Amino acid sequence: MKIIKLEEVDSTNEYCKRLTDGVDVAVTAKRQTAGKGTKGRSFSSQDGGLYISVMRHYKNFPASETFFVLVNSCVAVCKTLEHFKINPQIRWANDVLADGKKICGTLIENIFSGDKLNRSIVGMGINVNNALPAELSGIATSMSMLTGKIFDVDAVRDELIENLNKHFTVNDYKEYTGWLGGKVTVKTLEGMFSATALDIGADGRLILEADGRLIKLSSAEVSLRF
Repeated sequence: MKIIKLEEVDSTNEYCKRLTDGVDVAVTAKRQTAGKGTKGRSFSSQDGGLYISVMRHYKNFPASETFFVLVNSCVAVCKTLEHFKINPQIRWANDVLADGKKICGTLIENIFSGDKLNRSIVGMGINVNNALPAELSGIATSMSMLTGKIFDVDAVRDELIENLNKHFTVNDYKEYTGWLGGKVTVKTLEGMFSATALDIGADGRLILEADGRLIKLSSAEVSLRF
């Protein structure tokens, strides 16, 4: 995989979209001026963090198995954090937490052709040594804040890329979801309700029980609190 290292960019995901040579690539930047999170939210991208997007091209990859792209990226982030002695947890579907606060966000943008996945761009932002905006102090953290240490961002990057080149399973993903089997609060467009999180299906849908009913929801439909 080709690796492109930038000082500054609008967004590593957007940079990948501008590449037209069809080569798999990892793009990293020290700063993003227009970092993006899920659902169009802005993503704080200051010096000291790790901002990386990995673009892969596929042949004969069933669209029904696209969840494995997310699985691989989230588990790779968790394995990387563990390497640096930080205990991670995945908040379904693609947020990675540490000490109950968000330490990594992931934005996945896929291109399909019929029932096949043609291309995926997985953007990840890991809070390493970067300062966080005051308004995020209650919900976000960094590797440095958790440990009191300053980390070599390049070393974190190299470890992450190594893990991204491995293949993980849904069971690997579920190892980092310690909340399965417990009560969660589900927020939808219609409102909020409490449910028991039973499992995560191979298609990535969350399987819940609420008021005696079995419910399956996609990450596009809800957000989760626990």
